[in-house]
Amino acid sequence: MFFRGIGGDARAYLLAGSALIIAPNAHADDKDKAATVAAPAAASDAPVADEPSSPIIITGIRGGKPRTVAESPAPIDIIEGSQIGGTGRADVAESLSKLLPSINFGTTTAGVNSIVRPIFNRGLGPAYTLVLVNGKRRHNGALLTNGGGDTSGVNPVDFDLLPLSSIAYVEVLKDSAAAQYGSDAVAGVVNIVLKSQDHGGHIGFLGGGLYGGKGDLGTFKAEADIGFKIGENGFIHLSGDARKRGLAWSNFYAANLPYSPASNPRNATWNGDGAHNGDPELKSFATSYNAELPVGDKVTLYSYGSFGQRRTVIGNNFRRPNSAADINKIFPDGFYPLNNTAETDFQVLAGAKGDIGGTHWDLSTTYGRDRVRQYSDLTINPSLGPSSPTHFDSLATYQFAQWVTNLDLTHGFEVGLPEPIQLSGGLEYRVDRFSTFAGDPLGYANGGYIIQPGDQPGDPNVGLPASIGAQAGVTLSPGDEARLTRRDVAGYLDLAITPLKGWYVGGAVRVEHYDDSAGTTVGYKVNSRYDVAPWLALRGTIGTGFRAPSLTQIGYAQTDNRTALDPNTGAIIPSYTKLAPVGSPLARALGSQDLKPEKSTNYGLGLVLQPVPRLNITIDGYQVSIKNRIIRTGTLFGPALAGILAANNLPSNAWVTYFANGVDTRTRGIDVVADYSLRIGQSKLKLDAAFNYNHTRVTHIASTPAALTSLGANPGGSLIFLPRATIGDLTVNLPETKLVLGAHWSLGRFAVNLQDTRYGSYDWVRSQLVAQDTHYGAKWLTDLDVTVNVHGGLRLTAGAANIFNVRPDENGPGDPATGGAQFRYGPAPFSPMGGFYYGKVSFDF
Repeated sequence: MFFRGIGGDARAYLLAGSALIIAPNAHADDKDKAATVAAPAAASDAPVADEPSSPIIITGIRGGKPRTVAESPAPIDIIEGSQIGGTGRADVAESLSKLLPSINFGTTTAGVNSIVRPIFNRGLGPAYTLVLVNGKRRHNGALLTNGGGDTSGVNPVDFDLLPLSSIAYVEVLKDSAAAQYGSDAVAGVVNIVLKSQDHGGHIGFLGGGLYGGKGDLGTFKAEADIGFKIGENGFIHLSGDARKRGLAWSNFYAANLPYSPASNPRNATWNGDGAHNGDPELKSFATSYNAELPVGDKVTLYSYGSFGQRRTVIGNNFRRPNSAADINKIFPDGFYPLNNTAETDFQVLAGAKGDIGGTHWDLSTTYGRDRVRQYSDLTINPSLGPSSPTHFDSLATYQFAQWVTNLDLTHGFEVGLPEPIQLSGGLEYRVDRFSTFAGDPLGYANGGYIIQPGDQPGDPNVGLPASIGAQAGVTLSPGDEARLTRRDVAGYLDLAITPLKGWYVGGAVRVEHYDDSAGTTVGYKVNSRYDVAPWLALRGTIGTGFRAPSLTQIGYAQTDNRTALDPNTGAIIPSYTKLAPVGSPLARALGSQDLKPEKSTNYGLGLVLQPVPRLNITIDGYQVSIKNRIIRTGTLFGPALAGILAANNLPSNAWVTYFANGVDTRTRGIDVVADYSLRIGQSKLKLDAAFNYNHTRVTHIASTPAALTSLGANPGGSLIFLPRATIGDLTVNLPETKLVLGAHWSLGRFAVNLQDTRYGSYDWVRSQLVAQDTHYGAKWLTDLDVTVNVHGGLRLTAGAANIFNVRPDENGPGDPATGGAQFRYGPAPFSPMGGFYYGKVSFDF
């Protein structure tokens, strides 16, 4: 990890705490946020100095004296916004994983879900980390996770639709906070704090490219922000980003690998390029504002908002000219279908805060919405035969909207203790709406076309029905449409006491009522910190959580006309898969039940040490147990389902899945973070190391529903309710260990950052066959950048992420029977696209 300052007269500060934090004082007027802060990073904008200080945290603590990370009763990291933008080609989610060992990144390289790349905090998926902006809930995205190690069906917050240039710093609370902030804070909280300077600004341009691969390897970014005064003490800060990334892939199979049937003469000339899965082409822009205006001495009005648009082009698996997914009269040599998306996202918040008789109050309301239209510029619906269109303007549309209003109150009471007792309370009203809209009927229609003699050289599929639906896309019919609304009313109390000097005790209780089957729940949290000596402190947490099923898990439906892994063999084959809502007749016939809320229990215990000056060490152990965890079932298909499929107007070869309360899990781990700062002559050197060990174990697996066991024999099919691959996603497909080592050296106008990250080994469970399991070894990735301050605020940076072009282990040789139908590289907690070099020019004023 690396640390750096920001701004023309940056000052760096050493923080004693769970990570090395550098708090540059680029804008002294930014008093409410203490200072812009830095944390583990890559690219550097400025040399650093060595004046010790500690930024103030705003997450995890309500009321009382300002606290630094070093004084926090729970582990928390702070990351400067420019550190996230300085990791080269990486987006926000991947950048967080590069900077923090407790966070992993789920690489998704195929289909519409490849733009949803989830983060795993302490081994738990995106459903269990709450995302805030300026301490207020950020709305979720409209797309589901379906890959990258998470197939739970949640629709996580999309970090990349908030401009990077707007972020002052990010607080990552690595502790359960469900009783404080809401039911989805089981693993912790990510709080994005926006820039609030009333003067000055920043302009930056970045360009770079991948070391190698296929397609467009380039990436370009532009960013700018500027602050203005409003009245005497108010401000408005404006930010904007634009980004362009090329469609690139590295899933290039061994050349000259034959695939059957050999009767098709085009097979002999196939070059082995089996897929264009990888990084989608991305064109996006995002804008935001953050503003405050004091009104008199007691009240401050505030508001922020963001607006972004994103267009993507997503590559997919090759449709072979001898397959039922191709019509040779349209694509005589086969084709690589495209999956396109057009997305619009916005959020607006307005609020007021102030003080009445020593009680601090904060009232706000916010509305956010994300809408994604999926279409295709290059695909066909083979069942329509030679008359199929090759462009579909709409295949499916997804929309999520959220309206949140809350009131927070805090008051301190002097009772003769070393510090006043802090009593906080609040109310929250939330409305969530999730909707899906059907696409072009030609996209999902079953045209009934039967492959005729002469349609394909060698006639390998004569008499067989052509594949149904637009290839590579998720198609929604009117029967799939969802209109779901849920209301949630919550109230909380939070108490903080300092019984003795150096001993902090905090407690919180939260009651939430949902107007659907999730019902009412009560959660609590107790945490404490005791300063044993000036150089040693103990801290710990006990808490419970409650996560209501996501609306997407309850009511989302789709028809997927892509390729999938056969659970019996692990081979990638064409599939017509129906994801059925749990309450639908189809899912009920296959054993679904109403989803129950997930319940969690969290324990944490840690040490904070400062054994010598400028050396800071934290050690935090944790355990998170979750009951009734919601996961996606295995794919159910085969002759035993024929009657059920026919009754629901589905073809006999359809695969069906739904969401279920499938397992109980227990996650145990430990975080160790250390940092040290010293001078060498006129230069300054900062060293840091961070390590995470994390292991998830399934403690209970739900029984197979009687509706499935009663179907009887199912030759060639599958009735596996929760297959090995699903369990493996939860337990072994992420590294159990992660180590981050960093050094930052500066001298005069020059600064150099070096970071090494070691990702431990992991496994990929693909099917029921143990022989199909694949083990992937540990990998070291090295990032390096050099920055020179040319003059004033003008800086030039040259760097490389993954400088030695390290890739995940390969999957091994392809399968001749299927054309090597597997990705060249295995799933990875880092980008499989290899090294990326870049240059950046920036100017601060």
